[in-house]
Amino acid sequence: MEYFLNELQTTVRQMAKTIAEEQILPVRAELDEKEEFPHKIIQNLADTDLLGVYIPEEYGGLGGGCFELCLIIEQLSRVCAGVAISYAANSLGSYTLLEYGSPEQKQEYLPGIARGKTLTAFALTEESAGSDASGIKTTAARVDGGYLLNGSKQFITNGGEAQLYTVVALTDKVKGIRGASTFLVEKGTPGFSFGRKEKKLGIRASATRELIFEDCFVPEKNLIGREGAGFSMTMRLFDRSRPGIGAQALGIAQGAFEAALEHAKTRIQFGQPIISFQAIQHMLANMAMDVEAARALVYGSARGVDSCSKDFSMDSSIAKVFASDVAMRVTTDAVQILGGVGYMRDYPLEKMMRDAKITQIYEGTNQILRNVIASELRKKKF
Repeated sequence: MEYFLNELQTTVRQMAKTIAEEQILPVRAELDEKEEFPHKIIQNLADTDLLGVYIPEEYGGLGGGCFELCLIIEQLSRVCAGVAISYAANSLGSYTLLEYGSPEQKQEYLPGIARGKTLTAFALTEESAGSDASGIKTTAARVDGGYLLNGSKQFITNGGEAQLYTVVALTDKVKGIRGASTFLVEKGTPGFSFGRKEKKLGIRASATRELIFEDCFVPEKNLIGREGAGFSMTMRLFDRSRPGIGAQALGIAQGAFEAALEHAKTRIQFGQPIISFQAIQHMLANMAMDVEAARALVYGSARGVDSCSKDFSMDSSIAKVFASDVAMRVTTDAVQILGGVGYMRDYPLEKMMRDAKITQIYEGTNQILRNVIASELRKKKF
């Protein structure tokens, strides 16, 4: 389908597709098996300026937005979602800085992020705070010249690999989540350490770790915005980032559909290709429709974010929920079409199926986001 891409969008999509096929495809099984972070690939993405696609030109980026970022994430995820989320989490870790940071903070950090010298991560989730963000317990107590952070964060993508962390902590425990603030914490800061690397069902090439803060001093200049604004910043961040998860799910589904279609054309049973059987044809037709519908929603929501449409919060949630559900349906059906070989590690479909599951869970479970969508619908007037 035609989505009327401009020159920048066409270029970055093609560059991401080329990198995915030439650099990621040959090593994706090894990265998954070894649970190895793709340092070289991330640096190659930086060297081609794709890491800074959403960063303004004045800071060394390409000046694109959410839509351009989604185009890249989709192409990377089509080959390996683990590599793609390692790339995408960099934007999650820097969006709040980009939108709310001071001119000094932006000048200090954004050029390094655009060049790939500074990888970032976002830290909100804790043992007691998953879908319920109000359950965070990490504190930031004001002291002379800054804050002392104490607590821990769980399941942080790019944890241990990133050099800069956007951390949400309570500066006023009495106010609860309304007393949360957002800080920039650099790797290597005294009192800041990492737990073990988590072993996951899917996206194994990405690093997921616990962050531990023990009297970690953060200077006052590293507070983003004002005290108490952390929760509202985070909610806006997720509204902006959910199309990216939708793009990840879309890419997984596209890759699985392509693999299933190719297999159906070449697999001979009962003397003919299995694509000649109506049961397989209908499965493939449903997969094609689902993928294109997901693409339309993801692209539309990303463009809505970039244009600041009034409904982009709901649209982002819809795109993420629908695309992630599609990813699970398509990968499951793709494994079914391949049959026994689809279940084997020698083929990519079992990995895609494992990778797809997380897209229904992180950055808002699909159950919670259905609540968000319903809440927005209650406010709507037609």
